[in-house]
Amino acid sequence: MSDQPALEIELLRAAYAAFNARDIDAALALMAADVAWPKAFKGGFVRGPEEVRAYWTEQWSEINPHVEPVSFYSEDTAGE
Repeated sequence: MSDQPALEIELLRAAYAAFNARDIDAALALMAADVAWPKAFKGGFVRGPEEVRAYWTEQWSEINPHVEPVSFYSEDTAGE
């Protein structure tokens, strides 16, 4: 999106690339310490890097997700 800063989009693309490469450390390094991550296939959320690490480790032992975002929207404009 032309109104989003390019650095934010770069950060998101790097996070998805790390997730898809199963590089937990690289993905977590891009997230805030108070990250809240949705447990997509179980419901609810995990909070903080260690809970995200544990969730992904469990998830990846059960399924092999690959996520390729097609676009990004800021929260201010998502509903427009």
